[in-house]
Amino acid sequence: MKQTGISSLAVAIGTAHGFYQGEPRLDLQRLSEIRQRVSVPLVLHGASGVPADAVAESIRRGICKVNYATELRAAYSAAARETIKQQPQLIDPKIFGKAGREQVMELVMEKMKVCGCVGKA
Repeated sequence: MKQTGISSLAVAIGTAHGFYQGEPRLDLQRLSEIRQRVSVPLVLHGASGVPADAVAESIRRGICKVNYATELRAAYSAAARETIKQQPQLIDPKIFGKAGREQVMELVMEKMKVCGCVGKA
């Protein structure tokens, strides 16, 4: 950490990018040990599909940033596809894009609750 000058550290505790087959098992003990050894913010990559209680516990143990990119992309795409399915003549991306953004906003609000950051801005 000192040699590279990193400003944050994505830890390897059992997560991966993309969706999981089965439920991921986080090595929370490893996370606690890493937190004791480094002072930079810790990042949880690959949180899409990780149970809410595991994410919350990882935050209690030192995670400062949680990445849900795959879930957010899937939510946007599903809403856009459904809008196009319901309106097959639709050619305006602003309309299906709006549906995608609204679905992402709803999911972000859920994840903010999981992460305990509602009302802290």
